[in-house]
Amino acid sequence: MEKIRIGTGDWIVVCDGGKALILENRGDCVFPNLHTREVHEQPNPSTHAQGSDAPGRVHQSSGGARSSVEQTDWHDESERAFLKTLAERLDLAVTSGETSAVTMVASPRALGMIRSDYSAAVRKALHGEIAKDLVKMPVYEIEKQLLA
Repeated sequence: MEKIRIGTGDWIVVCDGGKALILENRGDCVFPNLHTREVHEQPNPSTHAQGSDAPGRVHQSSGGARSSVEQTDWHDESERAFLKTLAERLDLAVTSGETSAVTMVASPRALGMIRSDYSAAVRKALHGEIAKDLVKMPVYEIEKQLLA
């Protein structure tokens, strides 16, 4: 992983599809000091608890054939909604002046999902993306991983 520069007041967003830590650097580029600013979590019950119906069926327009429809992946839908909400929060933070720089640290899957939800303001403020899942680590360990 490449070493990143984190300025004073920069935000580091560490997330996956169900949890996000928004960390703020209260130190400087040489001696960063990350502090938790916000924690966002989304409960994600098991698939059978989210969608209990059997897969849907489609009747063909000609003949009597029927085929099943792929069941909705509720976890996937839940992750997409969570990441969209997170992207909206980041847009508000950048446009209101809470921060001027954001670095995203997320699992490759979460990065792929959230990219399409970045606003123009967030894209401009984005200092980098790191495809690594660190969200379950304590803040001091995240700091060590980012600055290694």
